[in-house]
This record gives sequence, structure tokens and C-alpha cells, in this order.
Amino acid sequence: MKSKLKEIFTVDPYQEMNSDSPGEVCNLLKGEWIQGTGFREDIPDPLNGEPFLKVPDTTEYSEFINSLDSCPKSGMHNPLKNVERYLMLGEVCAKSAELLREDEIEKYFCKLIQRVMPKSDSQCLGEVTVTRVFLENFSGDNVRFLARSFSNPGNHLGQESSGYRWPFGSSCIIAPFNFPLEIPVLQVLGALFMGNRPLVKVDSKVSVVFEQFLRLLIHCGLPPSDLDFINCRGQVMGELIKESKDKIRLLQFTGSKEVAEKLAVVLRGKIKIEDAGFDWKIIGPDYDPKWSEHVAWQCDEDAYNASGQKCSAQSILFMHKNWEQDLVPRLIDLASKRKLKDLDIGPVLTWTNPQMREHIDSLLKISGSKLLLGGKELTNHSIPSVYGSLEPTALQVPIGAFLTDDFKKITKEVFGPFQVVVVYTDKEIGLVKDVLEKITQNLTAAIVSNDAFFQQDLLANTVNGTTYTGMKARTTGAPQNHWFGPSGDPRSAGIGTPEAIINTWSSHREIIKDVGP
Repeated sequence: MKSKLKEIFTVDPYQEMNSDSPGEVCNLLKGEWIQGTGFREDIPDPLNGEPFLKVPDTTEYSEFINSLDSCPKSGMHNPLKNVERYLMLGEVCAKSAELLREDEIEKYFCKLIQRVMPKSDSQCLGEVTVTRVFLENFSGDNVRFLARSFSNPGNHLGQESSGYRWPFGSSCIIAPFNFPLEIPVLQVLGALFMGNRPLVKVDSKVSVVFEQFLRLLIHCGLPPSDLDFINCRGQVMGELIKESKDKIRLLQFTGSKEVAEKLAVVLRGKIKIEDAGFDWKIIGPDYDPKWSEHVAWQCDEDAYNASGQKCSAQSILFMHKNWEQDLVPRLIDLASKRKLKDLDIGPVLTWTNPQMREHIDSLLKISGSKLLLGGKELTNHSIPSVYGSLEPTALQVPIGAFLTDDFKKITKEVFGPFQVVVVYTDKEIGLVKDVLEKITQNLTAAIVSNDAFFQQDLLANTVNGTTYTGMKARTTGAPQNHWFGPSGDPRSAGIGTPEAIINTWSSHREIIKDVGP
């Protein structure tokens, strides 16, 4: 690495990381970097299967639980305490954004992301760019503006009521593998902005990315004691949370719905969730040939970028009959151009080939279903069998299948390059809306139409938290310029915007001042 990179970072993604020269990840506890006494041996390189990272296999976590007591219920800061910390965090954001603008540091994180979560250059760069713009957005005074309060006149002279945004105190963040920089950084900084002190757990397969970014934040002035960072197995983290459920005042969880529901019970509802999404896209009846190339391109991007491993990935495509003849051949052509060598398609880190094959076969048993594209494993690669390696795949099912017992099977999210395609007619739009009503995950959605009445009808009768509409509508997008998160659930977590941070990481406190007479 270049000298400036060596000043900040400890892992070199440009060097071949293997069993002889592995990258080493550390825990952070009470302001000190701690090397693990034991390391996980089941994290192979996603592209060749070789061991390439030393990640702590933490099993003794009592000190992490004790560290939760270092932050009171009133937080590290709040509008009436340690207010200089708002300015300090704004300065950290400014300095960090400035460094991320430097070409060598931007490329460093792009390469590091790609080493642990293989995806195309543009997808890795997009993640770094979103993180940098987020830091720019909250530079200077914008952190303290998050804690803006309000006042109302009282009933008599000397009385006034004021509403404040108040932190929760000791909190916990669990982040997934698919956006190893963007998701943990945005949520951790949101927690810190509002005065919380988080214990952070990132999926061990990719935790090196956040660990190295945490070193950059500390280099830019973040007190290392502001948070703890632990590497451990999911089961161990579950035990830690269960034993410290009275100390953790809020858990922000991004990941599977099943795990989220279990954690919600353990913590008695003290949780904010951005769960995985079975995300839908509806292409309306207003077919326009001049839009077909763009619509097809956006469908391909939404379904197969990052090998479909996005919580906002297009899981099901409802296509009006008017588009079928033009759009389907375009989708097949675009998917065929994705190549492993460009990482336009790549390893699937949470589903194996047998699991995906079993799901595809089960859907093909539905009467009237058919394979539109893909369905085979990638060839000429060295991706280890613990990871999946599936071609971009789409399977068409008849809309009537949703009226059968196959509904749950059809709407099962596959966290990989797979989507369900459904063709509908004008008479069947009511059935489409019934399907949307029954889908339990309400993260992102897209209404591809310039028909204002069609848009209005669907928008009025759905609840997805991040919904794009218009002919350029997508299901995946950058969250630093708009709210990103589910809706329809009081536990919904947001990410990216002031409203998301305020909603997720603070609560309302009312103080009534009454000094007489």
C-alpha cells in the first residue's frame, strides 16, 4: 500500500490475501483494538475458496456487555448535555468525506468491498460514493440540526412546553454482508449523531470493510471509545443480546425477517428493523416502444446487480400483457451479457446452488409455470461450493397461481440472481393488488407507468416504504438522497436522510418549563 494508506489502514486488498498472508480483523472494545485469541476458519475467498482473512471468533463477550454500562440512558450527548459533540461529529464527517474524495482512498474501499462481496466496479464505486455524499450531507452544523427542538406557549406567564429529540443510550447495530460499507457506516453514524453509543456487529464475511472504515473515522477525530465493535458468530451474538436485553435500549437490525422477529421477542420490542424485501415492480398498460429499451435495462439492473443480493432487488415483476412481446426478449438478451469476469454476476453468499435449484424446481411444478432465462450454474469458475453460482434466472408463473396454496412459495425471497415474472391483463389488475396486499415485506417497489391514474390507484392501495413511480421507476436506489426503509410496521428503520436518522435513533422528550408567577 502507499504510505498514506499505511497511516490509516491495516489490511491491503491489493495484496493476495491467503493463508500465508491473511488480512486480520480486530475487535474494538472500550477504545482499544483487540486481536482475537481464536479465528474463524470457515470464511473462504468468495472467488477461489482459499482462506484469506483472520476474523475473530469471539466467544467470551462479558466485557462487551459490561461496556454497555458506560453510556447512561441520557446518551453520550443530548440537546442539554455535551452539546459540543454535535460539532465534533460534524467535523469528523467533513474530514472523512474529504479523505474519501481522494482517488487512492476511494479505490482502496472499492477494492476492499470487491474482495469480500464480489460485485462490479460500478456497484462498488456506488457504495463508496453514497457513503461519501452522506458524510458531506452531515458535515458542519448538520449534525446538530438533527436535534432541532420546538416550543409551544403555555397556559400562563412563565410556562412553556418544549419538544426535544432524545437518544436511547446504549444501543446495538447488526449489519448484513451485502453492503459492507454503506449500511453499517450510515446506521452507526446516525446512532452517534443522536447521542447513542452502539455495539456493532457486521457479518463476519465482510466485517473487514467496516473495521477499516472505523479506523478512518478514528483517524479523522472520532473518539475510539464512542462505540464497540465485535466479530462473532450469529448464534453468539444472539446469546449476547439475550443476556444484555435489559441494557440494550435499542437494536437496529438489517437482515432476514425471521431473525428480526426472534430478536423483537427477545428485546420485548426494543428494535428498529430494515428487513429483507420481496420487492415488486409493476409495469403498467401504457406500452410505449420508445421506453422499452430503458424499462428492460432497469429491470435487468434491479434484478441482477450484485447478483441479486440487495434487500431492494426486484423479486417479482408484474408485466402488463401489452409489454410481453417486446420486453421478454430484451430481458433474455440483457441477462445473457452478464459475465463473471466483470462481476456483473458472481458468488451468492447466503444461498447454495442446491438450495436455489430446489426452489426453482418447486416453482416449475406449478401448472403453467416456465423458465424464461437462466436456471443453470455458472461455468469455468472456482467459486467454492459453500456459495452459490447461478446464472441470472427468471421464472414465469401464471397469475392464477396466487389463488392457490403456492402463494407462500412464489413469494419466498431468494437472495440471489432470481426473479418471478407474472403477466397480467386489464381485467386482472384487481388480483395483482390482492397479491400486493398479502405480501408481508414492504421495503421497496416500483410502478413503471406514466399513467397518472394508474399510479394513483396503486400508490393509494400499497404501503412500501420506498416506492418509485414513473417510466424510469426502479426498486434499487441510492439512500443518501432519500429515505430508504420499509413502511407499514411501527418498528420500521430508515436510513440515509435526516428524517430516517431522527425516526430511527431518537425519541421524543417533552419538557414543560414553569417558572411562575
